[in-house]
Amino acid sequence: MAGPADSPGFPDLPETVRKIRQRTPARLLAGRSGAAYRTDLQLELREAHAAARDAVRTELDVEKAFGSEFIDRWKLFEVGTEAENKEQYLLRPDLGRQFNEASKNAIREHCPRGCDLQIAIGDGLSATAVAAQVPSLLPLLVDKAKSRGWRLGRIFVIRHCRVGIFHEIGGLLDPQVAVLLIGERPGLATAESLSAYMAYRPRASHTDADRNLISNIHGRGLSAQQAAERILNLAAQMMKVRLSGSTLREELPALNE
Repeated sequence: MAGPADSPGFPDLPETVRKIRQRTPARLLAGRSGAAYRTDLQLELREAHAAARDAVRTELDVEKAFGSEFIDRWKLFEVGTEAENKEQYLLRPDLGRQFNEASKNAIREHCPRGCDLQIAIGDGLSATAVAAQVPSLLPLLVDKAKSRGWRLGRIFVIRHCRVGIFHEIGGLLDPQVAVLLIGERPGLATAESLSAYMAYRPRASHTDADRNLISNIHGRGLSAQQAAERILNLAAQMMKVRLSGSTLREELPALNE
């Protein structure tokens, strides 16, 4: 989306300011009209706010978001949490951290235990982000993980998902590394930002300090290619040192294996 710096009302901004604004979605030096924002900026903010609200409230339609060919290619199946609908999910975060009983049974039936890498996709607070980023990111993750010789678990989609679902994934499937691709809380910069939460052998006893995060995966942030490289490099580190969380510092460039 073009920002105010690209509009006819700002023809004389210094080149340095233009370069800075091209590198961030933040609305720097946006200008004003009297004591208020300029009309174009006000309209842009209202549009962004509406997009953020829609992203939070929209239910993830897997078929519409990914298409039947993508679903068949990756053998995706859908499970749910104890939150029965979006309203309950927003009011009761705890319910989004627990699979319902039918979903636990489906995961046990369809997913092998003890894989090197288990990827799950959660709608989180932005179904819009999942639909926008996962179709380009997931194939890169799978192909690059296979090229490393890793055994992958079957991928599934979690409706009404919170990050804490990690604990149950670990308990059910015991992967070396679990990766949860989940929609970030949308803001006025973008409603299409995806996060990748990661943990080494996640367990119910783990806290936030035992997880790692790669965030801001979107068009003006981390590209799908960059995100895939960072996720897999960090997973390799976790497997090597057998831990994750605040004590593990991400190494860039990649580990030499």
